[in-house]
Amino acid sequence: MSADTLIALILFAFTTSITPGPNNMMLLASGVNFGFRRTVPHMLGIGAGFLSLLLATGFGLGALLHSVPVLYTVLKFAGGAYLLWIAWKIATSRTLSEGRTTATPMTFTQAAIFQWVNPKAWVMAVTAMATYTDETNYGLSIAVVSLVFTLINVPSVSTWAGFGSALRDWLSHPLRLKWFNITMACLLVFSLWPMLK
Repeated sequence: MSADTLIALILFAFTTSITPGPNNMMLLASGVNFGFRRTVPHMLGIGAGFLSLLLATGFGLGALLHSVPVLYTVLKFAGGAYLLWIAWKIATSRTLSEGRTTATPMTFTQAAIFQWVNPKAWVMAVTAMATYTDETNYGLSIAVVSLVFTLINVPSVSTWAGFGSALRDWLSHPLRLKWFNITMACLLVFSLWPMLK
């Protein structure tokens, strides 16, 4: 992989990881509702799940989805339905959790599995593997793409959880929290629009 391609890959990984999308909206809401520390498994699950998706895409799943488009459509709509359910849970949350309530943040496993139905994650994985891999040294280029995303993704998404955590004191007022959660739920639903068209 040339230096120019590597720089372009780093910029792509950073831009797609840091910009708003389903993962980042959920992390922002989780940071507010549960705090940064309790959101760490969610962040790590995103990283692990996306890495597994990248590797699977690179080693053939992307070609399968391209040849059987209905599978991709099913994944898109399953992910959309799951996101609508999460948006409803966020919108109806009315208290900040300090670990004493029955509300819990997304677990490592739930976040990892979610990447497999997250439309933005699929677009990122397929685009990265189609654009930044080299046919002459395919295995190594898959490893490089995966390593770059691993090093960039978790720190990028963690900024959303950190920002949410920083807002906890201000959002401890019930009315502010109510409208914040409703807004986050709406943004989460809105983040689906470009991917479900």
